[in-house]
Amino acid sequence: MSVEIGLWGVAALGVLLLLRLPVALALIIVSFSGIWAMIGLRPAMGILTNTPYSFVASWTMSAVPMFLLMGFVAFHTGLTAGLFEAAKVFLARLPGGLAISSIFACSAFASVSGSSVATAAAMGRIAIPEMVQAGYRPSIAAGSIAAGGTIGALIPPSILMIIYGIIAETSVTQVFVGGLTIGILTAISYAVVVLAISYARPDVIPPRAPVAPGEGARVFVQLLPIGALVLLVFGGLFSGLFTATEAGAVGALGTVIIAAVTGRLTRTAISRSLIETVTTTGSLLIIGIGATMFTRFLGLSGVQNFIALAVAGADLSYLSLMLVIVVIYLILGTFMEPFGAMLVTLPVFLPVLEAQDISLVWFGVLVVKLLEIGMITPPVGLNVFVIRNVASDYVTTTQVFKGVIPFLVADIVVVALAIGFPALVLFLPGLM
Repeated sequence: MSVEIGLWGVAALGVLLLLRLPVALALIIVSFSGIWAMIGLRPAMGILTNTPYSFVASWTMSAVPMFLLMGFVAFHTGLTAGLFEAAKVFLARLPGGLAISSIFACSAFASVSGSSVATAAAMGRIAIPEMVQAGYRPSIAAGSIAAGGTIGALIPPSILMIIYGIIAETSVTQVFVGGLTIGILTAISYAVVVLAISYARPDVIPPRAPVAPGEGARVFVQLLPIGALVLLVFGGLFSGLFTATEAGAVGALGTVIIAAVTGRLTRTAISRSLIETVTTTGSLLIIGIGATMFTRFLGLSGVQNFIALAVAGADLSYLSLMLVIVVIYLILGTFMEPFGAMLVTLPVFLPVLEAQDISLVWFGVLVVKLLEIGMITPPVGLNVFVIRNVASDYVTTTQVFKGVIPFLVADIVVVALAIGFPALVLFLPGLM
């Protein structure tokens, strides 16, 4: 009977999400109602009152507001402003160099922000007008930034990866390191797409852009503060000197000190950074609380074991299982934001993966990659709408969706490589 209640709960959650109820609220309502139906009101109230504290009090969770604060302070104080200029100086002489510069600037910005939306918004404001003025077709200029923004969740510090590590009870640092490989591979695949279009269609992407002499030295000096920050945080993180949580705290403090020393730390910048950190953290925490309750509900109902046994009984091969998971995430990505999609599905998928002896570190990187594909997939590709808002003078929503199509093809290739060759993800974590 409990399994039946659990399955009805899963179905009810799907209906509520289709009705556009906020993910956190849907998770909490279904979990509370299901636990009440199975074991009574008092236990349901107990879980409802205890779960928020037990989830939020996690030591690892404190990395989330720290990395968010680091990113917001770096953005609002202008420490990241020179990333596109630097990439342009070194890469603009390549065919399609401005677009390639934008993609690698997105990767660099991601190492501070940890957010694909923030990456797309920041780079879109800077790069799209310059690319359009240089003769790039607006759709491909916008598409390259929308796609490049998805690297934000793959390059550490990724907020998605932190939440995944907490829910899956696996090493956040190892997921970070595995994501670094896929993030770089994604950037390279996007650059290959730009090069191919530049050679095949010079009317869409101009071959080269001029660079003024002496620019290299200027942008190098401009990048020294942010370079020092990245070296401090990730040198300590990957060398084992800091945990992910400590790295977030060191990064936030380091960003404030660097901004103060360079004279960029204003009262307005601090105020905006703190407000955005608090509001973003709050929205993530409430979703995480709902997901934790949903995990307990499924565990009490026996649905997790039921699904794991069903998959084992179906005798699915590794590739068949991965195909099912990939399709599910790609479908969810068309109408759900990444955090909600991940936290709704992990309670169901994790027991199956553990039963199949699949690395949770590897799966974490794959899940983040699949969720980020959803950020540029119609009809609800969030990065697409972000780009449309910051570049409304240059492109329409339809044009941005059209521009991301070649990059979606590159994404599918990267996913296939990650599934076919798990060592691409696990090699670096294995060295730690």
